[in-house]
Amino acid sequence: MVVAAQSLEELCINSIRFLAIDAVEKAKSGHPGLPMGAAPMSFVLWDKFLRVNPKNPSWFNRDRFVLSAGHGSMLQYALMYLAGFDSVSLDDIKQFRQWGSKTPGHPENFETPGIEVTTGPLGQGICNGVGLAMSEAHLAATFNKPDATIVDHYTYVILGDGCNMEGVSGEACSLAGHLGLGKLIALYDDNHISIDGDTAVSFTEDVGKRFEAYGWHVQEVPNGDTDLDAIQKAIEVAKSVTDKPSLLKVRTTIGYGSPNKANTGGVHGAALGGDEVEATRKNLGWDYEPFVVPEDALSHWRKAVDRGAKYESEWNEAFAAYKSKYASEAAEFERRVSGKLPDGWEKSLPQYAPGDKALATRQTSEKTLNAIAQSLPELIGGSADLTHSNLTLLKGYGDFQKGSYDGRNLRFGVREHGMGAICNGIALDKSGLIPYCATFLVFADYMRAAIRLSALSQAGVIYIMTHDSIALGEDGPTHQPVETIASLRAIPNLLVFRPADGNETSGAYKIAVERRHQPSLLAMTRQALPQLDGSSIDAVARGAYILSGSDDLPDIILVGTGSEVSLCVSAAEKLRAEGHKVRVVSMPCWELFEEQDEAYKNTIFPKADQKRLVVEAASSFGWHKYMGNDGAMISIERFGVSAPGGVAMEKFGYTVDNVVAEAKKVMGK
Repeated sequence: MVVAAQSLEELCINSIRFLAIDAVEKAKSGHPGLPMGAAPMSFVLWDKFLRVNPKNPSWFNRDRFVLSAGHGSMLQYALMYLAGFDSVSLDDIKQFRQWGSKTPGHPENFETPGIEVTTGPLGQGICNGVGLAMSEAHLAATFNKPDATIVDHYTYVILGDGCNMEGVSGEACSLAGHLGLGKLIALYDDNHISIDGDTAVSFTEDVGKRFEAYGWHVQEVPNGDTDLDAIQKAIEVAKSVTDKPSLLKVRTTIGYGSPNKANTGGVHGAALGGDEVEATRKNLGWDYEPFVVPEDALSHWRKAVDRGAKYESEWNEAFAAYKSKYASEAAEFERRVSGKLPDGWEKSLPQYAPGDKALATRQTSEKTLNAIAQSLPELIGGSADLTHSNLTLLKGYGDFQKGSYDGRNLRFGVREHGMGAICNGIALDKSGLIPYCATFLVFADYMRAAIRLSALSQAGVIYIMTHDSIALGEDGPTHQPVETIASLRAIPNLLVFRPADGNETSGAYKIAVERRHQPSLLAMTRQALPQLDGSSIDAVARGAYILSGSDDLPDIILVGTGSEVSLCVSAAEKLRAEGHKVRVVSMPCWELFEEQDEAYKNTIFPKADQKRLVVEAASSFGWHKYMGNDGAMISIERFGVSAPGGVAMEKFGYTVDNVVAEAKKVMGK
């Protein structure tokens, strides 16, 4: 077979394909089909449109690129290597999916500079992209001036059939359409193949019409395999549509070039195999050894380095001019983008004294949010249509809406999962914004994948979860979290707080704001709680501390979290009146306690055979490590009930008298 000489564009596109093919083949693991099919539109996007600086991937005004179909990660690694990113070398490509490599199985922002967000679970990336676009819109509305623009970049997302099947993408894309995010452009790799084969077995809807109904501008590119001009034209049109996000429905062939596996599920998630690799090389006229990129192609790709330096240099000049005209705004912009918090911001945290009015911690949360919002202009967030239940409105700061992107209140609607994924995008944008989002604690289950990815991605999202126990009352077991806290504590790198009063609420927010590379989840009560003697903002940082009873060897230690701490305090008073030495430990955050050294831990729990009683209105799962050898717990090992909150708490044993009785049992009295 005589193969015609390839054009420079074909060489550049096939360089993507064969880097992916060779890496997957060497690893004997991976997804070669998507990179092979999406290579043409990726080449056009990166060669003609994407404004990045490969030598400084964190340059602020770069365009954001997200591979939502993260299983095709070799597409992104190939693009980054070819474009000259230092974070992905040819050796890294050869170590695809291996221990310690910078080219893991799915793109991970914390492993590879230049990767904006961690993708893999389908649908998450496009939602992150919505968050990135919202961040850009908010900062542009906040800092740009009629005669000076410093925030002006696009968010480009490549997503696949699986992303469009996952419900989370619908949540976020619906909101993006409502908000009119004109600088969000999604390229849909419409190849009609998933792991099970042809998507006709389960997915036959008209995706374009669905997105049009969302309020997106939709175009179709019938031939995404070879019609580069059509792809380029579609992106140009998308950029000209400024009042809607854009979806480009690009029809591609998965595994393009493979004679026997193209357009089949067999090329989706497995190496081609040696014989098919050779057949594909012959079919595409690729007469090069594995991992070899022809010099003409590499030279063309590496022009991205000079372009990127020019883009950044031009922006630096524009920012210098902006700074000369708007010095205070420029200083604030630089502070935020650097991630530095305002000096003394923590002084705005509310403090409480014993005798102050009893308040639900959702109310002390509201007070804290509105207090710190004044000193933290980067704080932005909202609720999943529960603003007046979660008490998360930033008063006087307006709504983030189409035409008013400077507003700081985000209206997510009833879209918990999309909400969490969007906030991950905002947090990972490196723009300095601090996002929070809120719902009822039990509905953390609706957004668990996003919460897990916050923790994995080191995204400092603040999750505000109210109505945190059976004390919610009449709404009943569907709304009463029992196992939820335990399951959230099982997620690595997630700080889970149950504040006991106003001071602990402020302390939890202090940590949550300061930990920009770790998400925090604050579980808040619906019912009022007293302001406790001995609580403090600073004590929360220890995770657990002695609230009262400083005896070296007490007869019993009562350990409580959240609303149950005040029960322990009252029970301790009764027990002390009977002559018992009682210590009360408030434990607002397990994870912070685990960060402490053994010496401190031993001051809280002096010895393993110390008598202990844990009181928490939730499952006992996980508490064994803090109960000691002779401990017990008042817990809930079933679903809740529909009854007034006080009645529910009483029936499940959350009363002072029952805590006293259970403590005596533990002490053997």
